Amino acid sequence: MRGCADAGLAARIVASYLTPHTGAAQTEENLMTLTQQPIPNGVDTTTLFATIDAVKQAPEMAKFQFRATNRWIIGTHSESTIHGFHGALQEMVHERPFNLTSDHPAVLVGQDRGPTPVEYLLHAIAACLTAGIANIAAARGVNLTEVESSVEGDIDILGILGLSDDVRNGYQSITVGIRLRGDDPEKLRGVVEQSRRRSAVYDVLTNGVPVTIAVDAG
Repeated sequence: MRGCADAGLAARIVASYLTPHTGAAQTEENLMTLTQQPIPNGVDTTTLFATIDAVKQAPEMAKFQFRATNRWIIGTHSESTIHGFHGALQEMVHERPFNLTSDHPAVLVGQDRGPTPVEYLLHAIAACLTAGIANIAAARGVNLTEVESSVEGDIDILGILGLSDDVRNGYQSITVGIRLRGDDPEKLRGVVEQSRRRSAVYDVLTNGVPVTIAVDAG
């Protein structure tokens, strides 16, 4: 039962942004039509549309908190573990812990045991947009046969090295290229635009988010 419950709860958090904002009446009509026909892309649309109603009735279920712990190994090498999170009014865990290794390449004084932290950001924006594309296409009845993306981030390390106060530490720009195949090109472009509008990672990267650092130094 836990596995089925987890699948339903996971769907609840993504469901609210999958349909275009065309008004309540139009949305309900779209949902009724879509639930009566099979949807591609491996998306459980029955759960998806039921989830929208569940969150409408209990908005507090949409409050999630994701977590990660990190352990320094040596030099610039560290490992993060992602397992537990809070969502849909309860504590939950992934089916297994996920370990993410990070390091710097030799040219940046590391041993190249994993991607750099800023490269994980590139993965995050690509993965977030791709997940949104798959779900939104399913919700709209748009067929997908192929989705690929490439992400480039331009950074000037003068800031990181403390050699210039006029250069920011992070990326100066990020460029995402997305290639889709399947349905009508205009429908595919509409799916990408909706994914961008509802992407959590895109929102964080473009609008920022307050970050608090609490230090426990023994």
